[in-house]
Amino acid sequence: MNVTTRKEEIIVVASRLFKEKGYTAVSMRDIAQAMGIKAASLYNHISGKQELLSTLVLRLAEDFTLGMEAVQQESGSQVSKIRKVIELHIDITVNASEALAALNNDWMHLEGEDLHRFVGMRETYEENFRSIIKKGIEAGELQPHHPEVILFSILSTLRTLYLWYQKRGKLDVNVLKKDMVAVLLRGIV
Repeated sequence: MNVTTRKEEIIVVASRLFKEKGYTAVSMRDIAQAMGIKAASLYNHISGKQELLSTLVLRLAEDFTLGMEAVQQESGSQVSKIRKVIELHIDITVNASEALAALNNDWMHLEGEDLHRFVGMRETYEENFRSIIKKGIEAGELQPHHPEVILFSILSTLRTLYLWYQKRGKLDVNVLKKDMVAVLLRGIV
């Protein structure tokens, strides 16, 4: 049985609205209206819109951080680690595509410590991914292309996957993993 708290329901609705309209265009009244309740009732469960954004963005950032930490702990080739990072992004996309819109598009609206925390997690994540790529090049597992170009190419694809995935009729996740890993690691020629 899947038990969802009222706060979680509010987060889900806010996530959908943030994706559709963007964080700045959504009001607490919009969220309440989508839930069929009065705006004042929302404040029994949350402190405001900023809490919703922080919850969405930081949860996903933590998922990515924990996933990257797990990948780094694994033994094996750097290519297998990159494969696992790609699969991590696909899994998160499939399970939280609406929240990814907030993470990718609205994170800059975070405030104070939440903003610093997010930026720190993002920078650490990218540095860890960059390190895997550099080690792969040094080990001869990857072509000797510039690590920043490889990082940008992979991450820009993965960070916009949520947009494409929803438009394409939600392709089977196993096919997506197999083919996306193949294209990102081996190219198309």
